[in-house]
Amino acid sequence: MAKNISFPLVIILLFSIVFFLINSSNAMPSFNVQRYGARGDGRTDATKSFLTAWSLACRSRARAMVYVPRGTYLVTNLVFWGPCRSHITFKIDGTLVAPANYWSIGNSGYWILFAKVNRISVSGGTIDARGSGYWSCRKKGGHCPQGARSISFSWCKNVRLSGLTSLNSQNMHVTVHHSSNVRIQNIRIRAPSGSPNTDGIHVQSSSGVTISGGTIATGDDCIALSQGSRNIWIERVNCGPGHGISIGSLGDYVNEEGVQNVTVTSSVFTKTQNGVRIKTWARPSRGFVRNVVFRNLIMRNVDNPVIIDQNYCPNGRGCPRQSSGVKISGVTFANIKGTSTTPIAMKLDCSRSNHCTGIRLQDIKLTYMRRSSASYCRNVHGRRYGVVIPRNCL
Repeated sequence: MAKNISFPLVIILLFSIVFFLINSSNAMPSFNVQRYGARGDGRTDATKSFLTAWSLACRSRARAMVYVPRGTYLVTNLVFWGPCRSHITFKIDGTLVAPANYWSIGNSGYWILFAKVNRISVSGGTIDARGSGYWSCRKKGGHCPQGARSISFSWCKNVRLSGLTSLNSQNMHVTVHHSSNVRIQNIRIRAPSGSPNTDGIHVQSSSGVTISGGTIATGDDCIALSQGSRNIWIERVNCGPGHGISIGSLGDYVNEEGVQNVTVTSSVFTKTQNGVRIKTWARPSRGFVRNVVFRNLIMRNVDNPVIIDQNYCPNGRGCPRQSSGVKISGVTFANIKGTSTTPIAMKLDCSRSNHCTGIRLQDIKLTYMRRSSASYCRNVHGRRYGVVIPRNCL
């Protein structure tokens, strides 16, 4: 004789079936690049397969995913155009590599570009631009292409980049231009210390950018904030080797956007050329830097831990005997500790025509060879708070 099924059990079974049907109907469409011909053998050109997967995902009315499974995928220039109908997740479990011939991607300026996309999340994986051949060409002064940036977001909104590893970019590794509401989390960037112009992250004409966590080792700035960078938050970055975290260079043009509302905090600099730096060309400009905070930073054998350089003029070309027009105001250096490899650990060299104002030095301890370091100030106005080593020069 069959046993009666209890009423509560029937309810649970019905609920489970309804829940399954609802979630099945709302499942995120996934576009696997292998389905469109990509082979993860590191030899077969998978560029068209990636673009096909993107095109289909971009047309999806529901939130969609482009999926790159494990394997090594050879791709040339990838431009992922928007706008798309819904949120796109670009999940990478494999490795993307550029062709060995640096001309294959070097002429376009970009290797992987997301353009005019709203709501895009890129996560995981490794991209390797194999830039050593290009760097050699540059160093020899040969006939070279302009070089490609590895992964870029231009004219995008609501961007999240997380867990990515970028290796050996020809030029800058990650660029954010004319974009807003961008979050970069826990990324790893690596290129040899002698590789030219391989900035880790470069931000320009963008607002609402957060860079949180990660390790950056390059031949140029770990992070560079160029003209038009606004409302920037940088935290928990391990920088080195490289040229540090820089605002600039600014003042390239007379009519240039300013940089404002920037915080760099809770980060470590190891054997870098600079720690935190503001640099402007020694030439006329209407640009500005204001409301900037550098705080809670550790310097480990850094050449120039704290530096403002408003006489930036490499090779003395285009700006000799001129003065920077960029106005710097409201900059705080607080709770910065560690060691300098040069006697002058703090150099504040401001424009003779536009003095730096509102500079605040608070609780700084930077030593040189286990002794107090020195400081240098020119055309600077501000105040000291707490204990400041090197000795205050304001």
